[in-house]
Amino acid sequence: MKKKIFCAVQLCLACKGCEIACAVEHSKTKSIIGALKEDSPPRKRRDVQGSKETIMSIACQHCKTAACVVACMAGAMYKDEEGNTVHDEDKCVGCGMCIMVCPFGVITRDKNIVLKCDLCPDMTDNYACVKACPTGALFAGTAEEFKKRLETRKVHEVKK
Repeated sequence: MKKKIFCAVQLCLACKGCEIACAVEHSKTKSIIGALKEDSPPRKRRDVQGSKETIMSIACQHCKTAACVVACMAGAMYKDEEGNTVHDEDKCVGCGMCIMVCPFGVITRDKNIVLKCDLCPDMTDNYACVKACPTGALFAGTAEEFKKRLETRKVHEVKK
């Protein structure tokens, strides 16, 4: 089963540690100090959004039927063999159609191309945003695993 990154909104503090970790992971140096000194600063592919009641860290949801893939006239957005929505920067013409059709608003523009969550292809053990989350609000796994995790958490809260 395909893994996704989920956010337990009740645990998100809006600290933006996930955004920083994402930007650093996509920097040339892969270090926060090095990233700050780079000629063009690295860009995050995650966004912390919300209101006073609900805050969440959100990124590409790798939709089963992805509108961005359908709308991409250059073929830069596509589904890989695991079902992830992938962006090929070399094919991107920067038209922005994917930005317009994304139901989550998580595809952004960077110069003449777009950016989206790429599931940290250089990392093997986890995702940068998940590792950086101090409260454990971000979770990488299947939808079923995330649901079990939330149910287990509710059981522990009731027992306290």
